[in-house]
Amino acid sequence: MTYRRRIFTLALIDTAIILVASYIRFITLTPEMQIFQAPMFLVTTLTLVLCHHVFAIMFKLYNKVWQYASVGELIVILKTVTLSVAVTAIVNFILVQDIYFRGMMLRWMLSVLFLGGARFSWRIFRDNYMTKQEDVKRTLIIGAGAAGRMVARQLFYSQDSELKPVAFIDDDPKKLKLDILGIPIVGDSSRIFATVEKYEIENIVIAIPSLSQKELNRIFDECAKTSAKTQMIPKLEDLMTGKVSVNQFREVQVEDLLGREPVELDINSISEVVSGRTVLVTGAGGSIGSEICRQIYKFNPSKIVLVGHGENSIYLIDMELRKKYQHHIEIVPVIGDIQDRNRMFEVMEQHRPYVVYHAAAHKHVPLMEYNPREAVKNNIFGTKNVAEAADTFGVNTFVLISSDKAVNPPNVMGATKRFAEMIIQSLAVNSNTKFVAVRFGNVLGSRGSVIPLFKKQIQAGGPVTVTHEDMTRYFMTIPEASRLVIQAGTLARGGEVFVLDMGEPVKIVDLAKNVINLSGYSVEEIGIQFTGLRPGEKMYEELLNENEVHPESVFPKIHIGKAKVIHSDELARLIGSLLDMSELEMHDTLIDVANNKFEGFSSLSAVN
Repeated sequence: MTYRRRIFTLALIDTAIILVASYIRFITLTPEMQIFQAPMFLVTTLTLVLCHHVFAIMFKLYNKVWQYASVGELIVILKTVTLSVAVTAIVNFILVQDIYFRGMMLRWMLSVLFLGGARFSWRIFRDNYMTKQEDVKRTLIIGAGAAGRMVARQLFYSQDSELKPVAFIDDDPKKLKLDILGIPIVGDSSRIFATVEKYEIENIVIAIPSLSQKELNRIFDECAKTSAKTQMIPKLEDLMTGKVSVNQFREVQVEDLLGREPVELDINSISEVVSGRTVLVTGAGGSIGSEICRQIYKFNPSKIVLVGHGENSIYLIDMELRKKYQHHIEIVPVIGDIQDRNRMFEVMEQHRPYVVYHAAAHKHVPLMEYNPREAVKNNIFGTKNVAEAADTFGVNTFVLISSDKAVNPPNVMGATKRFAEMIIQSLAVNSNTKFVAVRFGNVLGSRGSVIPLFKKQIQAGGPVTVTHEDMTRYFMTIPEASRLVIQAGTLARGGEVFVLDMGEPVKIVDLAKNVINLSGYSVEEIGIQFTGLRPGEKMYEELLNENEVHPESVFPKIHIGKAKVIHSDELARLIGSLLDMSELEMHDTLIDVANNKFEGFSSLSAVN
């Protein structure tokens, strides 16, 4: 139905309703009064119809979507009818110097009753007889707050929804045994399993957008005990920015269950460093590098230089950024290997970036154990090339993405990352460029991370392989890691190693169980197999050596380490000799240096 046709139809219906109400009032009069008041009654009725349409247009009564009619729509009807009757009464007084209050009150009551009744009857009819009822899934909503009410309302009124809300769960004892939209609030979160059984629930929707990750973990554990599918409403920031609506549910992700609150950024300090500047990111096609690019655009740099060795990965991030942000930011894709020293100097000289985020690295522990020479060439010499090019061409801030595996490393990958830290710390002593490193734990969802492996194993029917039942790791999401890197650039004075307070480490076996449950299976169905530690792996990871810890944080949840700096000449001699060593000698030397056990260094100095 077109807009004009809809308005005309509603106006016609309202006219008929007012005429009926007036006729009912008229037949309540005695025959004598009917004859006496007929002319005035006709004038009053026509006046009432005219005023009703004027005020209906004024209050947009005809623009309401009546299948969603509620208190707001009722108030509009009350305003329209009340003002219409009031104006009609004034006209009566002007014409006959009298107001028939009883008649006016009766007209008011009948008009409200009929106008409101007609509209709400349509809503009731639609909800009960026009909405598809077949194949609906009985749904439990966790959270009876504003978001939960919106979810319930959306599910009720959406013709396309296959979910039917039948119960609420809420931890507020004041809400117990109340109901919202006819849906009972049946108990707190400890009653989730019992509620699912009692009401034959097929779907659970967690509708608390501000829920802390610790509380989400607890609630999800209760949901996981049931056979119902568990979903969540979108994140609060996505709702506020209008990216999604409240009824666009998403699956619960492992990232949601980390049990740690995300780091809040100092937006102003980041804007001061990044806004209007040229930013260069190495490894820009990788998981961390590409996310840094996405986060950086929010702060309006003048140019982002995407440096990477892989043609396809740089193409993908280049096309993604161009599609979204090309009208605001110059985007320059650069194919180049950080091991190519001349190329790195050439790129740095051409673009003269203000900030460099160095995310390019080999990161897989077992692979680097088998290929130590490649780890040295990429993580050590590659970092040296990029850092020295940054120093030569006056970059303001250079941020190295490091790893918790650089702490007391028993493996080549961790040792080369510690070497990379040493290189930038050594440069920071005499350079005008502020060189800093950022350490964090494992990144969920990055290439080669454990989560994609678990998912593939689950899709294949299991079992999920875990190296050891007691192995723990620190975890963070890709956006969190990227935000930390960006924030560290604003805190840099030169030579620091920044570390995120990542909360408690997570047992890998618990992570595996969560992935299995989130995939819709039980641990018994898929199975978990313990395979033993791989070459170079540690049972536990550390973020700082016990001698490196500053007790106070320099930013909420960000700490600074007290790392040692090796004299630049001695470090240069050692690095220059690495590629001449056998792989066994190279392995042992890397581990000794990274753990401060190398006797070839005569002078070590602490830097705070």
